[in-house]
Amino acid sequence: MLNENTLAKLRDLKLSSMADGFNEQLSNPNFEQMAFEERFGLLVDAEWTRRENNRMDRLFKNATFSMSSACIENIEYHADRKLDRKLITKLGTCNYIGEHHNVIILGTTGSGKTYLANALGVTASRKRFTVKYIKLPDLMSELAIAYGEGRYHKTLKQYAQVKLLILDEWLLLPLRGDEPRFLFDLVDARCNSASTIFCSQFEPSGWHDKIGDFALADSVCDRIVNNAHTIMAGSKDSESMRRRKGLKEAEV
Repeated sequence: MLNENTLAKLRDLKLSSMADGFNEQLSNPNFEQMAFEERFGLLVDAEWTRRENNRMDRLFKNATFSMSSACIENIEYHADRKLDRKLITKLGTCNYIGEHHNVIILGTTGSGKTYLANALGVTASRKRFTVKYIKLPDLMSELAIAYGEGRYHKTLKQYAQVKLLILDEWLLLPLRGDEPRFLFDLVDARCNSASTIFCSQFEPSGWHDKIGDFALADSVCDRIVNNAHTIMAGSKDSESMRRRKGLKEAEV
């Protein structure tokens, strides 16, 4: 009866792995030769492992990576890409996130910007940082809807709190309407408190025209560029990674 009560209490406390382990110890005579500390340690390890695995699953699910299998180890350093291996290895430590630095990934269509960004994001998730991947046009639409429904500040706060935000298709299209203000609010909210990866086909010198509002554009660029590492993913002379991979999405 005592053991049954203990099992029930463990499950009531949502310590399911400890409960399963305890039940196994009761039914397996091999555990009788072990000291109490060893048996208890096994129960704690089982519960800790389950919770860590669940936490990792949540981090990856919430990150909404477009390439969840991307990893730094599989990046292809073809000569014509001229990737800075030393910088990418440095970013792989994720120290830049703790320092609240940004990353700008520049390259033409098919140069592998998205893979690089996802690889850095996956690495950050593995190190227990919260990550969110989203294309800038989709984010602008989400903020516009939130603004119309009176949820703007709540939605903005959620994005501001993400430790690493990956913005793909950064300023691929010119901003319209209230979007320059939305963009400034987002960048300002994250400035010096979180890190952002910007994937763009355009050099920062061309961002002003894409944002439209010169004053806001100047403020946005100042908050990003002066606190960022820059990765050149490829130029017009580099072979497209999509071509290298055939008909598949550019993977590296």
